[in-house]
Amino acid sequence: MVNKIKHLGIVENIDGLRLKVRIVQSSACSACSVRGHCSASEQKEKLIDVYNVDRVACEIGERVMVVGATSMGMKAVLLAFVLPFVLVVVTLFVVMRISDGNEVVSALAGLGILLPFYLIIYMCKGRLGRTFFFTLESNQ
Repeated sequence: MVNKIKHLGIVENIDGLRLKVRIVQSSACSACSVRGHCSASEQKEKLIDVYNVDRVACEIGERVMVVGATSMGMKAVLLAFVLPFVLVVVTLFVVMRISDGNEVVSALAGLGILLPFYLIIYMCKGRLGRTFFFTLESNQ
């Protein structure tokens, strides 16, 4: 099993060991021959920060291979989807129990718990940025 995420990108800017690389993010079916007639396929260009820790020689406009660990994707899914879902469900049941079955209060509390969760995520974005990072892969 490969434990790396790889994207081909184009260097947009170089600032020491930090590069801005433009990658094309594609849905799984974007390579399909009928993608032009289907609303499920989509492509988006993303500009990401990449660290050139191996000091791979590159220039602006050059194609490079951007690499990240698969575990980053799993952590991102956990933070973006799994934890919020668990928080909503647990809050819903706890408030239902405390409020003697008041569904409106429980639903509002379940949704309201997401505000502090995402606020904490936003406040920790610098720390999370050090956890979620991409590097350049050597062409050798």
